[in-house]
This record gives sequence, C-alpha cells and structure tokens, in this order.
Amino acid sequence: MSVDINEMKHGSKMKGTVSKLRIIVGRDLLHANAGRAVENRALLDKNRVVAVNLISSPGSGKTTLLEKTAELLRGKMSIGVVVGDLYTARDAQRIERAGVTAVQINTAGLCHLTADMVGRALQEMPLARLDILFVENVGNLVCPAAFDLGEHVKVALLSVTEGIDKPAKYPGIFREAAATVISKADLLPYTDFDLPACLGEMRQINGGQQVFVTSARSGQGLDRWCHWLGQLAGDNLPPVEAGGSYTGGTGG
Repeated sequence: MSVDINEMKHGSKMKGTVSKLRIIVGRDLLHANAGRAVENRALLDKNRVVAVNLISSPGSGKTTLLEKTAELLRGKMSIGVVVGDLYTARDAQRIERAGVTAVQINTAGLCHLTADMVGRALQEMPLARLDILFVENVGNLVCPAAFDLGEHVKVALLSVTEGIDKPAKYPGIFREAAATVISKADLLPYTDFDLPACLGEMRQINGGQQVFVTSARSGQGLDRWCHWLGQLAGDNLPPVEAGGSYTGGTGG
C-alpha cells in the first residue's frame, strides 16, 4: 500500500527543556488507491473483461450467488473471481469447486480490499480468457464502498434476513451500486422483511439502479440477474421473458 508520509516537528517544553515531537501523518490513501484503480481498469479494458465489485454484509450470500451464477452462465460466458477474506480461503475453494478460476486475497484483518491487492491478484488471472471478473469483497457495507478497485460497476447484496434498514443506515454503497441483489427471497414468508418498504427507501437513495429479488435455493430472479450480466459484458444472451430486468424496481 502506498502512503504519503509527512513528518512534522513540533517544539514543546518539558521540564525546562525543548523536546522535538515527531508526528507522522498518513494522508491521501484514497488518492493513491485511485491511481492503482485506474491501472487495474486499463488492464481489464485491454483484455475486454467487465469487472463487478460485489459488496455486502457477512452472510448475505455472495459466494452462493456466485456459485449459482457460474452454474447458469456455464458455456455462455467465462468468469473468474477474486475473493477477499480476512483469513481463510474457504469461499475461494467453494468457487473453484464450481469450476471457476479463483484467486484468494487474505487481508489479515483489514476490513476491505484495496486496488493494490486486486492489481496483484489480476496478475494471477487468465484475463484474456474471461468475459466477467467478480470481486467478492470482504463482508462489510462501509469501507468497501469507499475504495475504487478498478471495477466497472459495484453491486450491493442485501439478504432478507438482515432487515430493511440497511439502505438507510449504509446509503453509500446503495447510492454507488449499479444494481442491488436482494437475496434469500424464499425466506420472505418467515421474516418481517417489508419488501415494498425496502424498495421505496432504495428508490429514494438511488432510483436508477437495477434491483433483482433472488433466491439461490429456488432460482427466483437469477435468470434476469444473469441476463443483466450478459448485457454488461456485451454478450448476446437470449431475451428476458415478460417481467424481466427492471430499472428502479424488482427483477424478481
């Protein structure tokens, strides 16, 4: 990680003497990250790969969504996944078992990925053979939203078990996201998740985003999600059936 360091010397009097206190100021982290993000995006563009930065709370179903997406897109598009995790490689192992190339990044406790981390992971990816690269960010709705990794779009994931207040409490990611996937919709009858109310708050924050109400268990909404990915990648997938991809409403 590149950090600009400024050293400042301040004089202070202690016991009749003057001591020099050394203060180190770390600044411009986001500026340094943005420069590396531009390099990552240029590399992806050169290889005609669309990058999707997937951001959510822990346990919302990012890895399961990617497993199902890989299954549905098999033979239609080639995908790869950069997986961010604090310490383990369990999610990357699941992705590989789904037949997808995965590169694991362990952040050793850092709550988000940086463009430098992703840039190093890209060196391990067969970019020339990919159509879409997913970045499964560390589970966190705050910090990942602030860091450009060189992706082309951010996608937020929100499970119905989390409650409807996440968009209002964490508007940053929902404001930036090109799409939000509402997951675990098969559990709606067993929760007090008010879907219309949640959608109303999301429209107020970002009325232009795509919203897909999905269930990896039942398959609900996944065809429309995959079709949208195909459109992102400039692919020519079959058209969506009636009630298809939706701007500012549900795709489920």
